[in-house]
Amino acid sequence: MGGIKIAFFFIVLLINGITFSQIKTGKIVFERRTNLEKRFKDEDSRWFEFLETNKFKIDIFELYFNDTCSIFKPLITDEIDQLSWTTTQNAVYQNSNTNMRLMKLNMWGQDIFVSDTMTTRQWKITENKRVIGKYECRKAIWQKNDSTRIYAWYSPEIIPTVGPEGFSGLPGAILGLATEDGGIIYFAKSVEILEPTKEDFVIETKRKKLYSYTELKVKLEEDYGKEKWGKDLFENLFRWL
Repeated sequence: MGGIKIAFFFIVLLINGITFSQIKTGKIVFERRTNLEKRFKDEDSRWFEFLETNKFKIDIFELYFNDTCSIFKPLITDEIDQLSWTTTQNAVYQNSNTNMRLMKLNMWGQDIFVSDTMTTRQWKITENKRVIGKYECRKAIWQKNDSTRIYAWYSPEIIPTVGPEGFSGLPGAILGLATEDGGIIYFAKSVEILEPTKEDFVIETKRKKLYSYTELKVKLEEDYGKEKWGKDLFENLFRWL
C-alpha cells in the first residue's frame, strides 16, 4: 500500500506541475519575415532595385491575450521604415465570448475597418513537431482553397486558442504561421506571462465606417476589380481571412 500511495503522490505532483506550467494570459512578440522577391514575383515588378539588397523585410508584432480576448497589432516605433509600403500592417481584435472580430486593415497607408464574426477554419493536425522558443509545438494545416495552404505550429502549453492575424481554432496558441511557399513567416520571439489591461485591447476606429467582410470585398471588386493589379490587391488584403 505504501508504494501505491507514493506513486499516487508523484502522479498528483506531475499533474499539478503541468497545470501550473500552462499559460492563460500574456503577451507574445512575433517576428514576421517577408520574402519580397516572392511578394513581387511578377515580371512587371522586376525593375525594383531594392530587391538587390532588400530581399527580406522584417516586421514586429505583439499579441496580447487572456481567456476571452486577444489583440494582434504591429509594434509602433519611431524608426522610419523606407519599405513600409511593401507589407501590410494589420491589427485584429477578437472576443471569443461574443464571437466578434474587429480588424484594421492597411491599404496604401489608409486604414480600413472591418467588423465581423470570427473565422472558423478546418484544421488538419499532423504528427510533425518542432520547438519554438522553449515550447514544443505541433504542426497543423489549413487548406484555404484549391491553391492556398497555410501552416501553423501551436503549443498546448499556452491555453488560449490565439495566433497571428487573428488565427485560432487550435488546442493552444499558434507560435508559428507560414504560407506554403515560405514567402511570409511568423515566429514567436518571446512569450511573457502578464495580465493585459483594457487599454491593450483597444483598436481606435476614429468613427470611421465599419465594413463587414462581404461589404468590403464587394466594394473593392467594384472599384478595382477591372484593374490589372486588382488581383494582387485582393490577395494581399485578404490573405489571412
